[in-house]
Amino acid sequence: MSHVIRLQWIGKVTYYVGWIALVCGGLFHLNIASKLFSAMTLMPRNLLEVSVMCFLICIASELRAHAMPGNELSATVKKTT
Repeated sequence: MSHVIRLQWIGKVTYYVGWIALVCGGLFHLNIASKLFSAMTLMPRNLLEVSVMCFLICIASELRAHAMPGNELSATVKKTT
């Protein structure tokens, strides 16, 4: 597995984890399933921080994957232009 594919997988996984944390924070904020999150000792602020951190990791991974010199996607774009 090349480093570009690995970075793209990290970006995809953190993207979806970020959305899951964001939805869970919204459910907790709307008092839907708040007992569940209270039992796990999760606070809405923690869920928001997790989602923001996951989105930042996702953005950094994707930008780094596209900026790599050995990136196959950027090489094909350079050949066609």
